[in-house]
Formats: sequence, structure tokens, C-alpha cells
Amino acid sequence: MPEDLLATRMMGKKAVILLSGGVDSSTAAAIAKNDGFQLHALSFRYGQRHERELEAAKKVATFLGAISHRIIEFDLRAIGGSALTDQIAVPKGRSDSEISWGIPVTYVPARNTIFLSFALALAERVEAEDISFGANQLDYSGYPDCREEYIRAFERMANLATKAGVERKSRIKIHAPLIHLTKKEIIKKGFELGLDYALTWSCYDPSSDGRACGLCDSCQLRLKGFKEAGIADPIPYASL
Repeated sequence: MPEDLLATRMMGKKAVILLSGGVDSSTAAAIAKNDGFQLHALSFRYGQRHERELEAAKKVATFLGAISHRIIEFDLRAIGGSALTDQIAVPKGRSDSEISWGIPVTYVPARNTIFLSFALALAERVEAEDISFGANQLDYSGYPDCREEYIRAFERMANLATKAGVERKSRIKIHAPLIHLTKKEIIKKGFELGLDYALTWSCYDPSSDGRACGLCDSCQLRLKGFKEAGIADPIPYASL
């Protein structure tokens, strides 16, 4: 099908967007908007130490003209087991090889499965057939819930678990447009689409004055991506 005809047919389609306010989720949202989707953004306050990201999510949702933006609250601190939800130090100043090896302590048990389950419920509610999020298996390759194999498995489950899927009225499609992109490529793509990265937030352990630490894995990957893309990172850092 010609691209212009495909775009015309997609105009007005609804998509649920998992939006943390970070570089990846915001770029995925910008891609969905560029593809002609009406955005229903979904964010979570789940007891994360970097709750500052929700301010960014609100700004990005507004910037991209989301039809709706819901913030759902629950507390994963009751489960713990992650540096983001428990009394575990956020790693700082790790090398590229250390960041890329193994499953980091910032992994939150089953987080993407929980998030996607809420997204699936919202998709049923607003009659959307598409869910999009910024999963990436090049950065943080150790996150088990950011792999394409996992995403396709969840998609199969989603179509077995929904009324519309069982009645064969529609099929849920889970989009992960960044899955095989480097951080450099992600940032360049968002920049091409006019995304304002000054609105985004990535730091896992912000300073008391609200600046990004610049040393956690997320900050380092972000800074490296902007440097390799030849674009200045517009947010302030405490360590720079």
C-alpha cells in the first residue's frame, strides 16, 4: 500500500501511549503522532524514587497534543527489589561495559508487564487497537521486558484476553518503534520530528535542587546519545 494512502487510512486512529516522560517514551509518542494516531497517554506513579519524571510526562503529553493523559497510581514499593522502588543505591559512574552487562538493579520486577496490562485495559476502554511504548533492547539489553520476543508474546496474550480479540472484532497491535535503534538514532529521530527534549526527563536519582545527577546509567546513556547525535542536551545536570 502506498505510504500516503496508508497515512490517510490511519488518520484518526487511536493509540494508547506508555509515556514516562523520558527520551525513549517521548520519542515513541512523537512517532505515533507523526503516523497519524490520536494519542491517549498513560503514565504511572508507582512509588518510583524519580517521580520527577511525571512532570515531564505531563509536559510532553501537552506538547504532542494528546487527546487524554491519565496517571495511574499504585505502589510497587510494597514489592521492592529494585533501586527505583527499594532501599537500594542507584548505581553511579559505571562504565559502558558495566552498564551493558547483566540485569541492572534498576530493573523493576514485572514493571512493563504491569504497565502494558493497564495499557491494554485502556485500549479496550477507548476502543484503540494500537499500543505504543519506547522499549529498546540495545540500551539496557539486560532488561527482560524490553525484548522483542517478550513484546510479541504479550501481544499474542492480549488478543486472547480481550473481548474484542475473542470476538474477532479487532486485534491489538503493540508497537515498539525504537526496539532496534541506538540512543543516538532515537534522539535524531525525535529531533527530526520536532520533539522538544527540554521537556523530557531521564535521571533516576535527581539532586535536591531538581537537576539530573549525570552519573546514573540513565543519565550516562542519555548524555552519550546526545553527544553522538551532535545535539546539545537541553536539561541541567548537577555533575556537569
